[in-house]
Amino acid sequence: MNDDALRSIGELSRLTGLSVKTIRFWSDAGVVPPTDRTPAGYRLYGPDALARLGLVRTLRDLGIDLATVQRVLAREITVPEVAAAHAEALDVQIRTLRLHRSVLRAVAGRGSTPQEMALMHKLAHLSDQERRHLVEEFVESVFGGLGTGPEFLAMMRDTVPDLPDDASPEQIAAWVELAELVQDEEYRAGLRAAAADQVRARDDAGEPDPAAARETAALLQERTARARAAGVAPESAAAVPVADELVAAYAALAGRTDGPEFRAWLLARLESSHVAEYERYWRLLAVINGQPEPAATAPAVEWLTAALRAHPQP
Repeated sequence: MNDDALRSIGELSRLTGLSVKTIRFWSDAGVVPPTDRTPAGYRLYGPDALARLGLVRTLRDLGIDLATVQRVLAREITVPEVAAAHAEALDVQIRTLRLHRSVLRAVAGRGSTPQEMALMHKLAHLSDQERRHLVEEFVESVFGGLGTGPEFLAMMRDTVPDLPDDASPEQIAAWVELAELVQDEEYRAGLRAAAADQVRARDDAGEPDPAAARETAALLQERTARARAAGVAPESAAAVPVADELVAAYAALAGRTDGPEFRAWLLARLESSHVAEYERYWRLLAVINGQPEPAATAPAVEWLTAALRAHPQP
């Protein structure tokens, strides 16, 4: 066949495997215009029609709209430019689909109600800026104006949940739980009261030496962990030496002397600390950001609190 010969729609359909209807539609759209017509009015296409049809089919298979295809064929934009723009659009679609998949898996795992599913979907699709605003508003509401210090506030504001594009169901569930948690007024009020009490205690006793505070915290963890592993109940007589050692360490940290008054003061601080709830926030944040979960100090604090209730005097 002469390559310069004009071809009918039927011939192009046989050569390309495209349907006559599709070729006619693309022709009407102007992306593969006819070169001529027969005396009876049927369309005829020139030698470039095959190449144009091949390019149009490829671009359409990639999801490129006909208006953009027309611009490529008119050489208003290049194929690489179209490919780059479309690849970027596909990246957004892929991220969205991954997020949808994670939400659905999280819903399936939690057995969520329709209302919970709607909330989970809404929270999961918040933008990075919206997530940051949610956390910053929580930090300001709980800790603002208490005198916790600019370094502490800056640290809290910088701990923003960074939900990845391919978030796992566990990360989605953790983010939804965190978002619900930081909007819970009762949770906020409890943490604020605890933070205010800790600030007052700091003002009363003075700012503790950071290194000494870390050593005391480590001692608390180590001694109570050993006691729990040995099955020593905090109310038992066997707990007294452990409690005495820990209270002595806290008294030294506060610059005070162990005794009923100090033990009552320390017990009040421990009872108001809300350690478990505060650690819940950091645990969820670690899951969302794909980081190791922080070591829990709540069991240690709870053991010492129970021991102080049982043994208020040295």
